[in-house]
Amino acid sequence: MSTLQKIAEIEAEMGRTQKNKATNAHLGLLKAKLAKLKREIIAPKGGGGGKAGEGFDVTKSGDARVGLIGFPSVGKSTLLTKLTGTESEVAAYEFTTLTCIPGTFKYKGCKIQLLDLPGIIEGAKDGKGRGRQVIGVARTCGLILIILDAAKPMTHKRIIEKELEGFGIRLNKEPPAIKFKKKEKGGINIVTQGVKMTHMDKKTIEAILKEYRVNSADVTFRCDATVDDLIDVVEGNRMYVPCLYVLNKIDTITMEELELISRVPHYVPVCAGLEWNFDDLLEAIWRYLDMIRVYTKPRGQIPDYDAPVVIPRSRNTVEEFCLRIHKNLADQFKYALVWGTSVKHNPQKVGKEHRLNDEDVVQIVKRVQ
Repeated sequence: MSTLQKIAEIEAEMGRTQKNKATNAHLGLLKAKLAKLKREIIAPKGGGGGKAGEGFDVTKSGDARVGLIGFPSVGKSTLLTKLTGTESEVAAYEFTTLTCIPGTFKYKGCKIQLLDLPGIIEGAKDGKGRGRQVIGVARTCGLILIILDAAKPMTHKRIIEKELEGFGIRLNKEPPAIKFKKKEKGGINIVTQGVKMTHMDKKTIEAILKEYRVNSADVTFRCDATVDDLIDVVEGNRMYVPCLYVLNKIDTITMEELELISRVPHYVPVCAGLEWNFDDLLEAIWRYLDMIRVYTKPRGQIPDYDAPVVIPRSRNTVEEFCLRIHKNLADQFKYALVWGTSVKHNPQKVGKEHRLNDEDVVQIVKRVQ
């Protein structure tokens, strides 16, 4: 029996099984088996991906990488061309783009690499079309833009989300607050810290871990986790990526339809062909990337406001700032002078651990050699 047949068999059994407390452990076991089989599809032992020269191994450039994903002919290529000036073939038929087309644009001093990926199709996660390559590149992006046709947004949205979920990509979600640590002996030790578990009991947790051949481990829950949350943590290869749903071709729908759709979270309506609402789209991309700009100030000179150092807000330390400039700068670091909202007075002397805010100005003082 092939892997896909095994997956179909387990999914059919899950569909037949009633959901109640008595079947929780059994369903958890089936979900764990399903996750393991899907892992084989995602990363087969013999290797996967496309042939050499197909353009899917695109070198990273700039400060951030954004991937465009969508069904064929929803306007990804037009959006890339309008935003970056990079010519990606555009036509009124499906599968115009057969490889990954990169382009770059600047916004608020941040150089953003935009990737136009071939149109995704249903069954991509199972290897149909070039889906594995498409979603493989998507896993390297700091932000995913799912491009939807205004005429049929919800149908495409559900299919694409399912394909990305199947490839271990979690959209607009935080990693579950679960700490999992294997041990050589001592059995399964389950700790809940200030939460009441309503989705799983001890039997279900132990059944899932047994499927992964884990007989001894410490599992600490800081959230009311589901079976899927626990499996994601045990698998350990999930990607948690912010996502914007870009509703394209809004010139083809009525104002009433647009008003209805715009109430959905994470949506930005645009018309790529007519360049409608690009300002809101660029601002949303910047916000979802969650980057900050830090300006350098050489000693005795004014700050360089034309070329900021762009770093993720999650790694906004002075040390990260030094590493972005030159890998040896952190080793030569003595202290930094900072002007901006992250300090109490201007300038303030700080160390490597100091956390910077957007548009701070930093002057690095090196140790005397």
